[in-house]
Amino acid sequence: MAYVDFTSLQKLLTQTSDYGALVTEYGYSEELCKITQNIETVLKSALSEVKPLAENDVLADEPNDYPSIRKLCEGGNMVVTDIPDLQERMAGAVLGRFAGCTLGVPVEMWSIERMQKLAEFCNMDFPPEDYWTVVDRPWDVQYGVDQRVKYTRDGMDGVPVDDDVTYTILGLLIIERYGFDFTTEQVGEIWKELLPIACTAEEVALRNLKAGIPAIKVGEVDNPFVQWIGADIRADGFGFAAAGKPELAASMGYRDAYLSHRRNGIYGEMFFAAAIAAAFTVDDPVEAIKIALGEIPSTCALYHDVKWALEIGHKINDYIEARNAVDERFAGMSPVHTNNNACLTIFGLMLGKGDFTKTIANVVAMGLDNDCTGATAGSIIGAVVGQKAIAPHWTKAFNNSVRTYLNGMPVFSIDDVINRFVNLAKK
Repeated sequence: MAYVDFTSLQKLLTQTSDYGALVTEYGYSEELCKITQNIETVLKSALSEVKPLAENDVLADEPNDYPSIRKLCEGGNMVVTDIPDLQERMAGAVLGRFAGCTLGVPVEMWSIERMQKLAEFCNMDFPPEDYWTVVDRPWDVQYGVDQRVKYTRDGMDGVPVDDDVTYTILGLLIIERYGFDFTTEQVGEIWKELLPIACTAEEVALRNLKAGIPAIKVGEVDNPFVQWIGADIRADGFGFAAAGKPELAASMGYRDAYLSHRRNGIYGEMFFAAAIAAAFTVDDPVEAIKIALGEIPSTCALYHDVKWALEIGHKINDYIEARNAVDERFAGMSPVHTNNNACLTIFGLMLGKGDFTKTIANVVAMGLDNDCTGATAGSIIGAVVGQKAIAPHWTKAFNNSVRTYLNGMPVFSIDDVINRFVNLAKK
């Protein structure tokens, strides 16, 4: 699959805009308006031809309805109800997610070279084995809550806000309010009540919900982001609550993802929810990945991409080789897509070899959407090794508090969050 390159078109639009500003200054605004109207007409016509190709495409190998998805899954009915060290593993998973996310936020979407230079400036190891001591734009505020300085080693006081953190808490609230058999419509209800902001596919879905479009349709209207990573970063809460039950975790991931995503966007949340649920029962994170493959269609692109990552992962020696392999396989793909980031997460788990610090450090060092991949990898390795295997410097500044941007719910106790997930998992 080769992506169509829009670089030249974007360059032409930028040049037209720049010259448009100049000719306006020269007094030709009336003529310019006529020209831009013609451009707009042509672009609208092109969009009217492109959109139906996406919105009307139904592929038997990548269905969106749950019964058809299940028919294409190879997984069994793995159910582990007795996890003796559940509390320890749950603490590891929750704290691991928070740590991986917080490490990645300051360098989200950065190139490897830029991260290396920051590490050199900070006199830090790279891949980073502790939180950054310096961040760019320390005065900027993330999600209207925390200045970026709060994501540094010495500026941290509690888990700072992020969407990867907020959606995990929201998953907990969804299950507590509606039960394990919640519906996509109920996910929409709680979104309208508690989510003030969202990004990409989630922003589209939230806007459509507020416009009165039914929850089962909001993901399909004016949404070119349906295969991006936004759904799979919402998987963790469902994996925590369904510890030991990957099929249940995947089914909850499906109902949550359907609000905003389609096809591989849906499968991404199902896959990582299942992987996290399985991680509570294994001693090797790669085994959890293999189990989770059985909970998505064996015919979909994500399945084949994960299989590829598992097959070549033993040949990957470091974070640079991992990134190069992904860049080659997914050339032209959005850096916030589900599939390429999933492969980086898997490479990080394999390079980490069961060590928490090495795992999240390598995943973040690979780049792309590395606060998301760092968080997901942190959940999986944390659930495998437990809290005791996480070096204290990753959690000491959390001070038992985590912040969100949920309406009316700015702060949660981490211990309380862990205990509530344990209680759900025991059900």
